[in-house]
Amino acid sequence: MLVVETVAKIRRAYFVQHKPIKQICRELKLSRKVVRKVIRSEATAFRYTRSVQPAPKLGPWRDELDRMLAANTGKPARERLTLTRIFEALRGLGYEGGYDAVRRYAKTWKRQQASVTAPAFVPLVFAPGEAYQFDWSHEIVLIAGVTTTIKVAHVRLCHSRMLFVRAYPRESQEMVFDAHDRAFAFFRGTCQRGIYDNVKTAVETIFVGRERAYNRRFLQMCSHYLVEPVACTPASGWEKGQVENQVGLVRERLFTPRVRVRSYDELNALLLDGVVAYAKAHPHPEQRELTIWQAFEAERGALVPYAGRFDGFHAVPAAVSSTCLVRFDNNKYSVMASAIGRPVEVRAYAERIEIRQDGRVVAEHPRAFGRGQTVFDP
Repeated sequence: MLVVETVAKIRRAYFVQHKPIKQICRELKLSRKVVRKVIRSEATAFRYTRSVQPAPKLGPWRDELDRMLAANTGKPARERLTLTRIFEALRGLGYEGGYDAVRRYAKTWKRQQASVTAPAFVPLVFAPGEAYQFDWSHEIVLIAGVTTTIKVAHVRLCHSRMLFVRAYPRESQEMVFDAHDRAFAFFRGTCQRGIYDNVKTAVETIFVGRERAYNRRFLQMCSHYLVEPVACTPASGWEKGQVENQVGLVRERLFTPRVRVRSYDELNALLLDGVVAYAKAHPHPEQRELTIWQAFEAERGALVPYAGRFDGFHAVPAAVSSTCLVRFDNNKYSVMASAIGRPVEVRAYAERIEIRQDGRVVAEHPRAFGRGQTVFDP
């Protein structure tokens, strides 16, 4: 293969010094064919590319190796075999060649598959008030000196990119209801559609395509706020890519370095201040002349008006003990003595517990999220 320096010498000798081809061949110890090739092509570099890679030992085993590679690619990441294991399996079937041939072939095969199946996406565009996206993330903070893993609800308006986040101890259904109400109260309205992951608190059954059987209480919430729920295709995060990106953004800007607070109320106040400050300081990704906050204020007029708080509770039946206590979620809560002997209904909200009997409230307490706690109200 000709190096770049030799090609340059040939070109200078012929075009500048006007030496004959015979003299150039003698001085550089090259054949006339090579010198003529350089002069006629006007190229400054040459690279030899083998059109066919001979594989005398691997050739008969290519179909089997293709099958192994395809089957291995289709497995979950943690179950995939290494190339060494695939080579050993091929040797066990009778292949007598070396590992290097298998490695080169696998590299070419992977490149070809990537060119065939490379994903491409069309950017989604949303009209004002058309849709919002909802998702959860897990973060680690220090609350009252204790390292705690919290769940953070994320809501994002698709048109203005305005974001809202709120922290909770869990991802239960009553937390979903509370997060929506606080987000819509902050936005002073909601959108026509809500785009969701297939979370169990919202979706009970996934059918073919986009058909879903939604949770009854979740549908009641959507009906209250006049929202049409839309669930994403499983494992298709790009369908709600804005809120997926928001998770990383919030983690970087609001949870790094690790946050230290005394309570959830203090943490949520910090998060609300943080998202407002971010929206006022950063330009809209498409309308560069506006900040996110300005685009949000312009979108407010197109939002569906806020319908007021949805009575978002999770109800379970319970029994009252002889000591006037009701067990719920690994904790005990006191009730009126008159409630003993008959079943009650525990209504769990995000921050409080309400206990009813025959439509009458017999107890109301702040909610406890530990284990083995007893909450009294004499």
